Amino acid sequence: MNRLLLLEDDISLVDGLQYSLERSGFALDVARTLKEARGRLGGGHPYDLLILDVALPDGTGFEICEEVRAAEDEVPILFLTAADEETSIIRGLDGGGDDYLTKPFRLGELCSRIRALLRRSASKGGEEGRLRSGPVMIDQISGRAFLDGEALELTGAEYRLLSLFLRREGQILTRTYILDALWDGNGNFVDDNTLSVYIRRLREKVEPEPSSPRHLLTVRGMGYRWEGEE
Repeated sequence: MNRLLLLEDDISLVDGLQYSLERSGFALDVARTLKEARGRLGGGHPYDLLILDVALPDGTGFEICEEVRAAEDEVPILFLTAADEETSIIRGLDGGGDDYLTKPFRLGELCSRIRALLRRSASKGGEEGRLRSGPVMIDQISGRAFLDGEALELTGAEYRLLSLFLRREGQILTRTYILDALWDGNGNFVDDNTLSVYIRRLREKVEPEPSSPRHLLTVRGMGYRWEGEE
């Protein structure tokens, strides 16, 4: 599970984001001041991604970003702020931020950008850019998937779905969670019926007997779970 740090002082926004991000499968820690953020960053809790507001009671999120980059930490950083002036955006990105999303925002877009940053981060380090589970391997750098060493012919949606399952191996993923995760950031959504088709087609490509799956399992009344080992 990817661990995120949210630096935000708006309590009402924090509550909503914490609920939504944890429901989307992320582990979230919250800091409301720069002091709290520095404590968490220096407290032995490595994070996969930082979400930073700009205007805070004791400074700005720019300062945290610049301190993290000065320490040669390449953790992805996403600014989430109402400061939509061009000068703020330029400072955030030039200071080492990877993305900048202004308020108000759509939760689907936020989750899509978070996942994109996490994928980009994972693809930087050779073997770290590969997902392996049972007979399946995904090379995130080339965007190709393999079954027992043989290349799989997957559509874009099937590739994203398989990647999602491998990243969450052993976890039960609800249909709602999967539908949100497959949102592509361009306003195109996967509906419930289409998801059923993707699941069936993916089983036909990765399961020895699609009617009796060994890896992509249905958890009755809950959703689906990927098991790498039989």
